[in-house]
Amino acid sequence: MNPKIKLPKTQVRQASSSKGVMRARVFFVVLAVVFLPLAVGYAELTLEQEASLREKAVNRQRRIIFNNDGNEPVYYCKNADPQELLGLRTAPLANTQVDSVFYCTWSSGFGLFTHDTKMGQVFDLKKGMDDKGVNRFAGNVTADLIKAGIDPLKAVAGFCRENDMEIFWSMRMNDTHDGSKAWYGPVMFGANKLKNDHPEWLIGQRDKPPRYGAWSAVDYGVPEIRDLAFSYIEEVCQNYGVDGVELDFFRHPVFFRSAAYGTPCSQQDRDMMTDLMRRVRQMARAEGAKRKRPILLAIRVPDSVEYCRQIGIDLEKWLQEGLVDLLIPSGYFQLNPWEYSVALGHKYGVKVYPSLDESRVHDKAANVLRRSIAAYRGRSQNVLNSGSDGVYLFNYSDLFKTKFSLMKSMGSLDTLKGLDKVYFASVRGLGGAAGGTLPHRPFTNIPTLNPQHPVKLSPGKSTDLDFPVGENFADTGKTPNLQLVFRFAKTDPGEALQITLNGRALVSATVMEGGLRSYFIQPSHLQRGSNKLSLLLDQEASNAVVWSDVYLQVSY
Repeated sequence: MNPKIKLPKTQVRQASSSKGVMRARVFFVVLAVVFLPLAVGYAELTLEQEASLREKAVNRQRRIIFNNDGNEPVYYCKNADPQELLGLRTAPLANTQVDSVFYCTWSSGFGLFTHDTKMGQVFDLKKGMDDKGVNRFAGNVTADLIKAGIDPLKAVAGFCRENDMEIFWSMRMNDTHDGSKAWYGPVMFGANKLKNDHPEWLIGQRDKPPRYGAWSAVDYGVPEIRDLAFSYIEEVCQNYGVDGVELDFFRHPVFFRSAAYGTPCSQQDRDMMTDLMRRVRQMARAEGAKRKRPILLAIRVPDSVEYCRQIGIDLEKWLQEGLVDLLIPSGYFQLNPWEYSVALGHKYGVKVYPSLDESRVHDKAANVLRRSIAAYRGRSQNVLNSGSDGVYLFNYSDLFKTKFSLMKSMGSLDTLKGLDKVYFASVRGLGGAAGGTLPHRPFTNIPTLNPQHPVKLSPGKSTDLDFPVGENFADTGKTPNLQLVFRFAKTDPGEALQITLNGRALVSATVMEGGLRSYFIQPSHLQRGSNKLSLLLDQEASNAVVWSDVYLQVSY
């Protein structure tokens, strides 16, 4: 079944001789008509009515939320054609388990967008030389699309509406790609009028960067920055037919000078951000009441109440006050088991969708396996087993073309049943925030074992590790092949190392090159949820052993 892209017949302004441009203009104008407020000619809703409709909208099915970073018109579109724009990442999502698309219109950095904003600045830059002298922004068709009457956000929103998918606009609250030392940093910063006109609104300077995070981050302690952030969100709520707005506080998590320079944020800092959230909630409710269709609010934040407070986010207060509808925990690092965030959100009636960002472990073999279809299935299985309301994919676009089939299975425990998977003790390791942030390691309460963050085993001392496997193999109706693989630096320690799984000694190891040791285990040896691995190096062992990874390969 092909995805539906309806193009109602309507008059458009005279187009150029290009058939592609004409087709694009028709597409855009039609979508604008589709999204005229539903309440034209009728009284707006009361806030009580809005709340009732919002509750229904919150409770809709979201098996998979797909976050699209919105860089297709900047890097990948060759023409100002809506069909091409949609065909890259959006149209293939139809007829999958993706129920919601969170579309980020660039937001790199603060105030720059690829929708037709009047409050912010359209990212229309067409010149940006990389380290090899290649103009990487030569193909940026954002301005061409808008000139042709095609707004990328409206195009994606229209497609989602026609194909029964929910559409959120995603705003990165403080994107700092423009502070990078890579080629694109200076180029993108040079294009940002706001930051160049008001360097005093930034957290640092290029030659005087803060201790943590990029110098180009805006300072939310500045009233003008909070007002601008509000205006960007309000503009979208008033002019686009979105079902909701995502405030992405994870890309990148630096908001106040205090945290950037090494001091945890004060309550005054947190109160300023909370006041912004209250303004956004009040505005979104009012706009939803006007159009007779609610506007939901989602936030993507680190998965720790305590750490969020350190960086200026009073997460539990936001949940208590009902300022949030959807909670997206985690990003490029994870601090707690998924059950922590699920319990937190559900305590306040908020839906929870853990974010499965791609692994950035630098070891090639370890990273390839972590980015495999089987690994994403294992990760999704653990997320859904935690009681979450669905899964959230972030920055999956680079893997999208070769691993599209994943979208048809990973959103449900039923469709994951009986499929090959890989489970890790830690997918992202200690992780980090792109651009840097206040140190999160003291708040980490889960294993971080990976080749970049190995564990040293000392003779005579047991090392224990929690290994989550969110699957009951007896439910599959099949007998899986289960191979538990350990990786040690340089060489295998041999008989000097004893390993137990849930108190049962593992025997008959197969030792391979590269410090790999594997065991075939029975399904009954594993329990759904937490499993305990214990490694004991013989007291007489002459040297310590470095343990760098462990994973479970499940084959049916």
